Amino acid sequence: MTQGSGTRPLRVLIAGGGVAGQALAFWLTRGGHRVTVVERFPALRATGAQVDLRGQGIEAVRRMGLLEIVRDKLVDEEGVAFVNGRGKVRATIMANTSGQGRQTLTSEYEIMRGDLVRILNDATKHDTSYVFGKSVDSFEQDDHNVVARFSDGTSGEFDLLVGADGQGSRIRRAILPEGFDPYWRVGIHMAYWFVPRIGSDSNIRDTYMVPGGRQIMRRSHSPAETQVYFVIREESEEASAVHGEPVERQQEFWASRFRGAGWQTERFIEGMRTSPFFYSQEIAQVRTDTWSKGRVVLAGDAAHCASPYSGMGISGGLVGAYVLANEINQRPDNLPTALANYDTVLRPFVNEIQAEVNPRLLRLGMPITQRAIDAFQTATALACFLHIPDLVARCSKEDRGGDWQLPQSP
Repeated sequence: MTQGSGTRPLRVLIAGGGVAGQALAFWLTRGGHRVTVVERFPALRATGAQVDLRGQGIEAVRRMGLLEIVRDKLVDEEGVAFVNGRGKVRATIMANTSGQGRQTLTSEYEIMRGDLVRILNDATKHDTSYVFGKSVDSFEQDDHNVVARFSDGTSGEFDLLVGADGQGSRIRRAILPEGFDPYWRVGIHMAYWFVPRIGSDSNIRDTYMVPGGRQIMRRSHSPAETQVYFVIREESEEASAVHGEPVERQQEFWASRFRGAGWQTERFIEGMRTSPFFYSQEIAQVRTDTWSKGRVVLAGDAAHCASPYSGMGISGGLVGAYVLANEINQRPDNLPTALANYDTVLRPFVNEIQAEVNPRLLRLGMPITQRAIDAFQTATALACFLHIPDLVARCSKEDRGGDWQLPQSP
């Protein structure tokens, strides 16, 4: 991506130093622009659970020249097992490592979010100005520039402001009509944290179904640590509100919903108290009709969060950053056209990955009764015995992003 000759470099402010924000900085600096990233956390937020790359997201990383670096940091997760209350494996769906077809429940490219964030930071920190412990509180814009006002009382003038500030984006709230709700909810909530790894924790992800539309997942990413996920189907006001409450209250909520559920539940609840990190969220997608207003544009989850159940959240952020930078780098002197093209080019891909989330299928995978759980596990065991998941994955012509192709840069 190269900026046209004789064109003035743009001053770009990116709010949010996560995956999408840093990927966008990578491409814009290579287009010759001056990029500042402001991150409200006091340091690089290199935490979080395991994420994956699929389809077009793998190609986006390859074009960055970072795929081999990513390979060196991959988590060794061989597949997904469904276990009963005694920990006995009822069925196992292995990862598709053939290099062809579609990824299964676990991807060939599983990586810790923190490792991916550090890789992107290493690739951008020499060309990008990073400012930590600061956020964009407000902004004003006209036809020529954007004035951003920061949380420390200072302000700055830029040609473009990018909101890459996540699913709860404040930038998005400022450019959408008042009262507009961008969230498409599926009635599912999730929390995850780390506990010490024990000898029985294998490199196969365990999934345990609990009556009442509950699910526990365990996956291990290092010799010392194991990730725990609690998931529940619930549409109560309490469940939706708890994610904004103090961590202690969130932990009380999740412990109360799962205590006595069997398998290793008590180990996981006990480990919750001393975990170095804890995150609770409602599963939702971000759906809006526009991703920009004037000289302000949204990227990553702020624009089009597909939710963890799409399997394409991280890949969507990487692809969106590439497309946005590609359009800006081609037309730095015509931002209205560049931002309109960003929407036109990327929207079909976003529609495809968001459509991967089917609430009916999600509910099928989170049964309410023990009888339904037994039926699900029996059917899955038979399918695995007949190698159906493996055959479907290998024979599929497309991964979760469909046949949409990442555009070539000029």
